[in-house]
Amino acid sequence: MGIRTRRLAALLGAAGLTLAACGGSDASSGSDASSGDAADAGATDNGGEERTLTLWHYESPDSAMGIAWDAAIAEFEATYPNVTVVFEEKGFEQIQDTAQMVLNSDEAPDLMEYNKGNASTGLLSSQGLLTDLTDVATERGWDALLPTSLQTTARYTDGVMGGDSWYGVPNYGEFVMVYYNVDLFAEHGVEVPATLVEFEAAMDTFVAAGITPISVGASEYPAQQIFYELVLGQSDRSLVNAFQLYEADVDFHGPEFTAAAETLSSWVDAGYISSDATAINAEDMGVDFIAGNYPMMISGSWWYGRMISEATAFEWSTFLFPGSDMHPGSSGNLWVVPENSDNKDLAYDFIDITMSPEIQALLGNSGGVPVAADPADITDEKSQELIANFNTVLESDGLAFYPDWPVPGYYDVMVSAVQNLISGSSVDDVLDELEDPYQTHVDSLG
Repeated sequence: MGIRTRRLAALLGAAGLTLAACGGSDASSGSDASSGDAADAGATDNGGEERTLTLWHYESPDSAMGIAWDAAIAEFEATYPNVTVVFEEKGFEQIQDTAQMVLNSDEAPDLMEYNKGNASTGLLSSQGLLTDLTDVATERGWDALLPTSLQTTARYTDGVMGGDSWYGVPNYGEFVMVYYNVDLFAEHGVEVPATLVEFEAAMDTFVAAGITPISVGASEYPAQQIFYELVLGQSDRSLVNAFQLYEADVDFHGPEFTAAAETLSSWVDAGYISSDATAINAEDMGVDFIAGNYPMMISGSWWYGRMISEATAFEWSTFLFPGSDMHPGSSGNLWVVPENSDNKDLAYDFIDITMSPEIQALLGNSGGVPVAADPADITDEKSQELIANFNTVLESDGLAFYPDWPVPGYYDVMVSAVQNLISGSSVDDVLDELEDPYQTHVDSLG
């Protein structure tokens, strides 16, 4: 922690930001209630008692969120000198795989970052493993800070998102987009495409030059998100709500999913995606793009901070996936408070700090998408570009969540099905693979 805190001080100095005590800033957050007001209204009087806040999250230290949460930890300990934050960095998969067991024991942390959606936070909330934050969200003003569209993933009823009760608090937004190598585009005379037809034409140009156009990691989440982008290009909000919120039946052999599967299969045949992608994970996919080995990568805004710091050998930029107004995306992951937390009041105080204008500005200027920042505080040009794209998606009601959310265990189903599609399995077989566990779960809900 000492090394990370010293690095943090340098980052804050470079960003020109001064962290204020919780609730002590006059800066506006752009909403009816500032996070400073929320902290003043609900912050704990911790007195002089020596206490500990145990915190888990899985953001890398150099990511926008990792930088911001380091700053929040430093600010928390400065505000409450009698409280020690014990931070344990966990892997995403590690928390996803062990959360039920850990939260059902006396080993639960006081505060934890967790994936949102029915299959994750929804499932744990329905099992009574998470604290109902509804009253706290009102007391602290979190409900006033977050736009309605971003509250969907924070609120659940019977494990289904978009419900009545708060079980988590997001501090950032995220969405999937196309990262592209500007230098390679210019070298090959490729323009940024505005339609799917133009996108495929651009990829044909790269294939003709012996270059695989898209860096893809199909052993984890990225390939399924490309598949979902193609589904969304054939869809409207009603299909998204049917798929994610069970508002209507979903026909996996209907035109939307069928066209997406056929298109992705044809992309492999055309050389747009390597069949070897089935063995590539998300990290290697990103590293390959950062190394300049591919013209494009289709993935989330969570890569943006790393692109700023690591993709320095060439000019890069982003554009929204063409052919659709909807994209995989939502609020960011959630701060959840385990029901077995011994220090819930401290967890709420920490969440307050992550929502403060100073931390939100640091998040935004480090390549993240803040949810409660004053736009005037975002001074980094690349960050402004990212946030402008996110606002475009929000304005079109374009956040369509993620394909693995609807059903517990569906992440592994999606990975397997899209891997099989890339490996040459028939479209019908792949759609059956997606349909069976989904329909079984929906049927179990009555």
